[in-house]
Amino acid sequence: MAEPDASIDPSFFDLIVVGTGLPESIIAAAASAAGKSVLHLDHHSFYGAHFSSLPLRDLFPFLHSTPPPPPPTELTTDYLALRLKPRSLYSHIEEHRLVSDDVLGASRDFYLDLSGPRVLFCADSAVDLMLKSGASHHIEFKSIEATLMYSAAEKKLVSVPDSRSAIFKDRSLSLTEKNQLMRFFKLVQDHCQTTDGDDSGSGRRISDEDLESPFVEFLNKHRLPPSIKSIILYAIAMADYDQDTAVLPKNVVKTKRGIESLALYHSSVGRFANAQGALIYPIYGQGELPQAFCRCAAVKGALYVLRMPVTDVLVEKESNLYKGVKLKSGQEIFSHRLVMGPTFTLQSPSVLSSISELQKESSESIGLVGDKEQVARGDEASLILTWCLSPALHPEQISAVRALQLSSNVHVCPSGLFVLYLSIICEDASRGKESLHAAMKTLLTHPPERDENTVTKQNEGTEEKTKPTLLWSTMYIQELTEIEGNKELPQDSLEAISPCPMPDGSLDYRNILESAMKLFHEVCPGDDIFPEREAVEDPDL
Repeated sequence: MAEPDASIDPSFFDLIVVGTGLPESIIAAAASAAGKSVLHLDHHSFYGAHFSSLPLRDLFPFLHSTPPPPPPTELTTDYLALRLKPRSLYSHIEEHRLVSDDVLGASRDFYLDLSGPRVLFCADSAVDLMLKSGASHHIEFKSIEATLMYSAAEKKLVSVPDSRSAIFKDRSLSLTEKNQLMRFFKLVQDHCQTTDGDDSGSGRRISDEDLESPFVEFLNKHRLPPSIKSIILYAIAMADYDQDTAVLPKNVVKTKRGIESLALYHSSVGRFANAQGALIYPIYGQGELPQAFCRCAAVKGALYVLRMPVTDVLVEKESNLYKGVKLKSGQEIFSHRLVMGPTFTLQSPSVLSSISELQKESSESIGLVGDKEQVARGDEASLILTWCLSPALHPEQISAVRALQLSSNVHVCPSGLFVLYLSIICEDASRGKESLHAAMKTLLTHPPERDENTVTKQNEGTEEKTKPTLLWSTMYIQELTEIEGNKELPQDSLEAISPCPMPDGSLDYRNILESAMKLFHEVCPGDDIFPEREAVEDPDL
């Protein structure tokens, strides 16, 4: 690890990466494994950027932080300096501390995910990439022990029957519903086996016409009851929007995507010996993922410098070709390619231009801390849950609320407390917050008023006793970005400059990883990703 005020030697690299978010870290590690010389820079003092996990005392300041403007640029003789400025992605930030610091415990005992809630499927491409790259040696996971969904009809959380054994054990389903769900899962299995060339199935394959139809229509075609349909759509296939009312094509889940999600879910169950379900979560938080890939890159020779802002991108005056970057220290570093985090803005002498175009949608995230004594269904210390609150929770809600509850056994909070993340994709900040407040009201209760004459027992024998108690919360809007390139800059200069994707509104990393893989092949054309290793199946990932 180089010191931020030290001169960097050498001064030329195959690739410079600015920002240590997960996509940037994957690309740096893959490029290093392919034999490329890599310089990885970040103006923060920690790894992960917008994919990091921060102590409680650092989360709120980070959300409010606006990076200082870079110093005036001294123009060089040979290059045009395009000012590079980081910007904040967060707005509408709220914090509510309902108890004293003594009740919460030490700030350093919390690791709060900036991009939560987020988990990994045991069988998804992100896990395969960690096994192939060796990043799995630098990180440990815990199994998600239960998946629940809010039932509007029953006004409570119900278990998601996501496997054959779970269907048989589920007491909320009738025998007819169990048979319907089993037959549908068998159809998905047969289709996937046929598609993969496996002759062990029945040979049934879903038609191309059905695969291109909306998934909700395909479910209706099989006459699945509303309760089963909701479980498949929102808890297993993880549709973000209400599929019965979705009109925009981007919000409609096609059958092909839905079947792929179901197949991924089912293939994830039982893949690892120490994971009882389909989902896993990294110990110490999601910020461990980019750090694991950074360690892989460092082993292969990548050079890391934290607390080092990049002030300018250097472009050759005559050819408009990218040449390198200028650091806050004043040093100029050169490379063939530049990869940047998605939060940077390039400013030429004549016009302000953004590398990324903002989508109209926003992702709302919230981190909560609850009291273990009020946790529903007992006080099991190892409880880790994923929740899906369907679009029926709030009258104007058109997208699902995703929730993830974590306990101290993944080392993200003190013993006896829980961290609860919620998120919803929304187009309007106020409506998004209304949906999250409705979710909070459904899942949590506030601490009781206390004075010298108050008995601390709360509502014994009532439903409120089963709810966790809210002790602290923060709520914020995170912008979603769509990478389209900088149309105001000379096109020749853009060919060697690539922006990375932001944390999206999904519960898993599939979309982010797909974007990172595509970007790697653009940066390193002709190179295989992590070519020197073969995936090793670790039963105890």
